[in-house]
Amino acid sequence: MYNNAARTAETYRTQQVMTAAPAELTLMLYNGAIKFTGEAIKYLQTENYEKANTSCLKAQKIITEFMVTLKMDYDFSQDWLAIYDYIRRCLVEGNLKNDTTKLEEAKSLITEFRNTWHEIIKIDKANKAGGDMEHVQA
Repeated sequence: MYNNAARTAETYRTQQVMTAAPAELTLMLYNGAIKFTGEAIKYLQTENYEKANTSCLKAQKIITEFMVTLKMDYDFSQDWLAIYDYIRRCLVEGNLKNDTTKLEEAKSLITEFRNTWHEIIKIDKANKAGGDMEHVQA
């Protein structure tokens, strides 16, 4: 029973990713980074260092992906790159030193990026719908 449910959930997640617009994929990546950082914090609190490391590495990979795919043609790009680099360093340091404070800081910054991105998606949808923000859900 569990294997079937797990397979169904995995198929659903795969389908979500395959059909998502680029903006939605970015939102999913932010959510994943938040999830994995939260898991790393939880595992550190229970002294499960192996699982904490695995979760932290997943979050680091997502942030690194944001860094290498960041378009540098905009004025704010250098600032975002610096923040992404800081987040990555917090994740690395938190992982190496088993420091939940550093991981919490990284999670907070990632959450800010995610929330900003979510607002951008909402505004974009409103603009495409003729500017009526009340009927837009993201």
